[in-house]
Amino acid sequence: MFRKLFTEHGAKDVITLFHKPNNAASTRTLTLLKQWSANSESTATEDQASQHETQSKTDPQFELDVTEAPPTVDQLKNILEYVGSQNAGSIISGARDTTSALQILKEDSGRFQRPIIVNWHQGKVVVGDDQSQILSLVKALSKDA
Repeated sequence: MFRKLFTEHGAKDVITLFHKPNNAASTRTLTLLKQWSANSESTATEDQASQHETQSKTDPQFELDVTEAPPTVDQLKNILEYVGSQNAGSIISGARDTTSALQILKEDSGRFQRPIIVNWHQGKVVVGDDQSQILSLVKALSKDA
């Protein structure tokens, strides 16, 4: 779906944060991802040029997509595929499987849990603000380069 985003500097993986501004966990997650993204985009000086290639491998670059909207039907299907249909309740409150999750989202998008971070390229999802899981998801980008 969001395999790669092409920029003037090359391709970056897309990480989407489904965000809710008045949710403290979501705000912490947004801050963490913004910091990580900013650090990964800092450029090397001429003195650091020889080290820049190494830095780019340890600090994966990604495009951070932040949305307050619930996922589209296709996005939700992908997310549920990534986490497994049996874990639908962690994504949509009260869902038992993909079918019920899609129905609930259609009827009441407020039951979509936030924060949810999705690495579309690798098919990985983190629900909540567990910092170690989020950083693990981001660090996995460099392993795929």
